[in-house]
Amino acid sequence: MQNSKQTIRTTVLIILILLAAISRLIPHPANFAPIGALGLFGAAYFKQKHLAIIIPLISLFISDVIINNTVYAAYFDGFKLMYAGWYWTYGALVLCTLIGFISLKKVKVTNVLFSAVVTAVVFFVVSNFGVWMGGSLYPKNAAGLLACYVAAIPFLKGTLLGNLFYSTVLFGGFELMKAKWPVLQLPLQLQTQKLSRNDEI
Repeated sequence: MQNSKQTIRTTVLIILILLAAISRLIPHPANFAPIGALGLFGAAYFKQKHLAIIIPLISLFISDVIINNTVYAAYFDGFKLMYAGWYWTYGALVLCTLIGFISLKKVKVTNVLFSAVVTAVVFFVVSNFGVWMGGSLYPKNAAGLLACYVAAIPFLKGTLLGNLFYSTVLFGGFELMKAKWPVLQLPLQLQTQKLSRNDEI
């Protein structure tokens, strides 16, 4: 029975993350995306840490493939799996998850908001470092890197708002679901084990 409840919980978590990732297909302001929130949500709720990393990555990949071959199909010659510099985005997602392991040992509004802000900044730093490294627009020196970050500042607002919005939807939605359907709650024994493992991080 316990394993069945865990399977249901894990399935719901996967569906929520996948839906959030695919929601990138909906027209949205620049950088208003769920990427940071995916990592935080996975880190907070998956009992197994490898799932917290793998599921958001797979969901992001699925959404990327769909977007590349629908929204941005005109920019590619034939079927396209990945775009240039994708590893910076995926690396930033992993970093967001790792931050969530530390900052979301307990799911509280203040912790979620703090984590959303921190990961927005982390994503901004990593992704734009990738722009500087992989592009030819800025010289490969400190001045070029600084210029890249300054030029990207207007996009930080979208990243931050996206993180806050999707964190609110994912965390708030799942907490409401847990209250309505107790089957989604971790058994008390597993909650204790999870807290113990978090204390060891």
